[in-house]
Amino acid sequence: QEHLVESGGGSTQAGGSLRVSCAANGFTNRPNCMGWFRQSIGKEREGVARILLTSNKTYYADSVNGRFTISADTTKTTVYLLMNDLKPEDTGTYYCGVIRHCILHPTTVWYWGQGTPVTVSS
Repeated sequence: QEHLVESGGGSTQAGGSLRVSCAANGFTNRPNCMGWFRQSIGKEREGVARILLTSNKTYYADSVNGRFTISADTTKTTVYLLMNDLKPEDTGTYYCGVIRHCILHPTTVWYWGQGTPVTVSS
């Protein structure tokens, strides 16, 4: 069955960097658009960044623009999110997803990764 496998994440201090990875496995038709979302306790899941795999066109949420970088290895159908200059408000569980129409919103996601925690301390 189609599934997304996440890895990476962890803990760091404010100003540090972390990277998360997401591999799309078992897809008969390879995804055209993938992205990253995050969620904290008591808050709704929000979009962070997405990438169109056919052109590498990217989009970022205002809250992370300039600090995070999304990239993709289309041969391996793997998406990465490099998070630089991390802030405590970036803390949460990060989920990757296969996205319909490449619109960065939780309701457009077809498949979700299992989630990986990211903790940024002051």
